[in-house]
Amino acid sequence: MIQEIEPAELASARDRDNWAIVDVREDWERDVAQLEGSINIPLGDLMARINEVPRDQNVAVLCHSGMRSAQATQFLNNSGLEAVYNIVGGIDRWSTDVDPSIARY
Repeated sequence: MIQEIEPAELASARDRDNWAIVDVREDWERDVAQLEGSINIPLGDLMARINEVPRDQNVAVLCHSGMRSAQATQFLNNSGLEAVYNIVGGIDRWSTDVDPSIARY
């Protein structure tokens, strides 16, 4: 079972805790909408680039709707990372619940 975090909960936690956001969407998706400060590692590249995922922070994984990020979260958990959370609803939900200035697509 993967750990999940709601967008609003993460937005609040980012202000007080040490969080990294790994965005597993494709570059064209990030061109449309992105979270400032996130680390872009498309899902297809994650296995080869796992060393870019911070191990000294809580990690929240982001995609468009939460499906790819759930896969990435499971992969990272299976690779030994423990403090990894799937962002429920992805950037689409982030734009409705946290920051409406982020474009929806």
